[in-house]
Amino acid sequence: MEVRLSTQSWPIRGHFTISRGSKTQADTVIVELEEQGQIGRGECVPYARYQESIESVMAELKGILPRLREGLSRQELQLLLPSGAARNAVDCALWDLECKLSGESIWQQLAATPAPLTTAYTLSLDTPEKMQQAASDNAFRPLLKLKLGGAEDLQRVAAVRQGAPNAKIILDANEAWTVDLYHSLIPELIKLDVAMIEQPFPAADDEALRSLARPIPICADESCHDRASLPSIIGKYDMINIKTDKTGGLTEAMALKEQAEQAGLQIMVGCMLSSSLSMAPAFVVAQGCEVVDLDGPLLLSEDIEHGFEFNNNQMLPFTAKLWG
Repeated sequence: MEVRLSTQSWPIRGHFTISRGSKTQADTVIVELEEQGQIGRGECVPYARYQESIESVMAELKGILPRLREGLSRQELQLLLPSGAARNAVDCALWDLECKLSGESIWQQLAATPAPLTTAYTLSLDTPEKMQQAASDNAFRPLLKLKLGGAEDLQRVAAVRQGAPNAKIILDANEAWTVDLYHSLIPELIKLDVAMIEQPFPAADDEALRSLARPIPICADESCHDRASLPSIIGKYDMINIKTDKTGGLTEAMALKEQAEQAGLQIMVGCMLSSSLSMAPAFVVAQGCEVVDLDGPLLLSEDIEHGFEFNNNQMLPFTAKLWG
């Protein structure tokens, strides 16, 4: 097996801001595995919130190069690397390579039929006035996701609702709320017809959700990584956000989806800010899910070749030229 590791920076349209900071480019690591003239690819996004960086992920990948060159199964990979970005890139590259070597698409491999998906479109954290303008500019989209940050959040949501009166709205607090803020916001957010709230409290301090009323469904993001997260999530959250960069690849993402659904949790499939190469495995997981948030390519000013096509707010199934 020939292994190639590279990094890529994808420029963002304008800037992207959440409660933890702002950036103007999405930095990713790409793994290519070549065997018998076929190339499998996977992309990951090192995320500082999980103590990851381009350098740390590259070090993880270089540490397993001998095993990769010998040939490694997806099952062996699960034991070799922990859940996270590095394993995601390798796992997705292995899936892609298996498809190309077998001549079967990912849909044939999984005995599934792909359907177009409606993705959320994310409005970056900003002043209420600027978020209202962004909402107005994107009022034609059926699902808007708002990045929030604590202070002025109610004004932000009210402004977006005014800018996009017919859109379904979901919120992502990125761990920025307190219990007192939650109590004060929920009655007003019900009036504004908010459909879901993602990760209101810090992952290490979300136990209050067990006893709080949840009239608006609450989704776990930073609190949910893989199947090992589920015991602490059940009873606190109504939904989980599955991201392949958290699960460490498609293999664990599919297993997490199945186990979470069995536990009665709804499923959201999300993404880090990255190219269509990252979205493709997530698109597989997202089939049949309650919420899809795979707008990464829409937020970039450049995308990888053969990336997703969007039509009437829907992501169309990808082709084998991209992945799988």
